[in-house]
This record gives sequence, structure tokens and C-alpha cells, in this order.
Amino acid sequence: MSKTNDHVPMLSAKSLIGTEVVNLQGEKLGKLEELMIDLASGRIGYAVLSFGGVLGIGDKLFAVPWASLQVDETREQIVMNAHKDLLEKAPGFDKNHWPQTPNGLWVHEVYSYYGHEPYWSKTP
Repeated sequence: MSKTNDHVPMLSAKSLIGTEVVNLQGEKLGKLEELMIDLASGRIGYAVLSFGGVLGIGDKLFAVPWASLQVDETREQIVMNAHKDLLEKAPGFDKNHWPQTPNGLWVHEVYSYYGHEPYWSKTP
């Protein structure tokens, strides 16, 4: 049984949007653009990050499993254990052509690319 006074870290999605994403080496990877919510479970299906471009022009958007990211509350940034080349080669999309959802195959491919098993396929 858990105590009722245990700290449960939570932030609003609005406070996370626009947060800089860096890797473990401190290199800027991009920023968090959106959180996509799985309506059936209420979980974050994936995060949408922007990468590349100049002043928001030419940014590549890509989906990343939420499990690939960690929020650093102290530095007010999001940390991803990835090198820039992983993101440069990642399947992405532009802001005017988002992937059609729900598309289970596409989401499975995103999770697989980043080495994560989709949370909905795990057995409790």
C-alpha cells in the first residue's frame, strides 16, 4: 500500500510544449512540439519533436516514444539518450503532413526505431 503523501511528479502538457530537448552530452536535439494522447488508455502515445531548420523553417518533425525522454525539472529541459545522427535518420514528417492516426503499424515502427516495446503490447 502506498502512502497518500508520496510525491507524484506531474506537469501540464502546456508547460512542456516548447521545451528544449538535449542529449546526454548536452547537445541540443530540438524542442518538444506536441504530446499525442492515446484516447483509449489516457497515456502519452508519443511525443512530437522538431529537429533541424533555422528559426522554425525547415524543421523536421518526428515521433518519439515518451519512454525515450526524461524531464529534467532542475534544468527545465528534456533529455533523450540519443545522438544527433539517430534523429537525422529517423522517419519524420513535416508540419503540413502529419501521419494518419490511428495507424498501428506506423506507431509500432516508431517504437521499434527507438528500441522500445509499445506499452500497449506489454503483458501486465
